[in-house]
Amino acid sequence: MSDSKPRIGLFVTCLVDLLRPSVGFAAVELLEASGCVVEVPQSQTCCGQPAYNSGDRKDAQAVARATIEAMEGFDYVVAPSGSCAAMLREHYPTLFKDGDVWRERARHLAERTHELISFLVDVRGLQGVSARLSAHATYHDSCSGLRELGVKDQPRKLLNSVEGLQLTELRESEVCCGFGGTFCVKYPDISNEMVTSKVRDIEASGAKLLLAGDLGCLLNMAGKLKRLGSQVEVRHVAEVLAGHIEQPAIGEERN
Repeated sequence: MSDSKPRIGLFVTCLVDLLRPSVGFAAVELLEASGCVVEVPQSQTCCGQPAYNSGDRKDAQAVARATIEAMEGFDYVVAPSGSCAAMLREHYPTLFKDGDVWRERARHLAERTHELISFLVDVRGLQGVSARLSAHATYHDSCSGLRELGVKDQPRKLLNSVEGLQLTELRESEVCCGFGGTFCVKYPDISNEMVTSKVRDIEASGAKLLLAGDLGCLLNMAGKLKRLGSQVEVRHVAEVLAGHIEQPAIGEERN
């Protein structure tokens, strides 16, 4: 691991900011432990994915410009979400035409943007963590992180270093949970069938702790698990890797 201290602009994400701030704090701790200096630009807002996925290109461009400006000047931009990181990295440059100055600025941001766990392993060379947790867990591969950013082995590598943690693979770990951002709103019946199938897979694993790297997916699965009376706890992978397990599991905060 390099001894340099790169400046990181943490893209917190809307869901983390509004519903699960502990994920953001865990991300900061992990990044600092890897030798980074972390800053959280206060002017950041949404990544623009809801507008983009709905075909609202004008608003998606406006949000992208604001994000690009907020994140300029950092060595890297890191997000505890494959979905949001993929929006910045894969889709921002496509929002602007050739010759538009914003296209080049978006491309420069894309080159510096990473999903949290991928950044820790692939860029910072992290081999393991010092966290401890006696639990039987399973891991869901979120679609954007897996298919757009290649996040697959990295979280498993770090989770396997958590003392006391037993990790069992889902039979269909790479199958969508049915969230898909606005997809679950546009197609609720299909979404419900998908998350129901996913929950059956989770229960069949025998694990009592569900982990993933995207809060949207986790909220979707946690909601279905709770409605079915399941005892499986749900947490963001960063919380476990940072040892932030004192707060209630996702979906249990108001109990």
